[in-house]
Amino acid sequence: MEARARTLTEPEAVEALTHPVRRRVLEALRRPDSAAAVARAIGLPRQKVNYHLKELERARLVRPVGERRKGHLIERLYEAVAGSFVVSPRVAWSDERRDGVLRDQVSLRHLVGLGERLQQDASGLLDRAAFDGEEIPSAAVEADVRFPDEAARAAFMEDYLAALGPLLEKYGARRGRGFRVALAVYPDPEEE
Repeated sequence: MEARARTLTEPEAVEALTHPVRRRVLEALRRPDSAAAVARAIGLPRQKVNYHLKELERARLVRPVGERRKGHLIERLYEAVAGSFVVSPRVAWSDERRDGVLRDQVSLRHLVGLGERLQQDASGLLDRAAFDGEEIPSAAVEADVRFPDEAARAAFMEDYLAALGPLLEKYGARRGRGFRVALAVYPDPEEE
């Protein structure tokens, strides 16, 4: 398997993923296997599984990884390209104004990208816990803050960056087990 989790950005891939049989096929292909073995595992005819397998391959959600001999037959082996899939919100965007804003507002572009990356990373970690039995050391901090005016918001940002810099410098060494730190400050989307 190429990745623990993959973010889907193409409508065709999302469409392929929405079919319940295809999701079962993907789960069965967490490890390389043939269409016949997947059919037996999920209790469906090989021809039906083969059809869905071809659709998943066309959507680039599975890939061929080899062959094996079974009696006088040679079976083609497939594997899911990731353990889980996350759908990017970009798939549903059709208005070009969002692309323009993301080009113009760098910090907002980073926030949107961070959201996608957090979703993908969390899905991959969940797979490690669920399928490999790992205990995942993690922490999440979320807080709501309020600013009476623009000056207070600007002061908070200065303090935020001043506090963060020394922490990252202190713990940003190249040795040891790597952890990703994600902190974000943005207006509450639920408020006007």
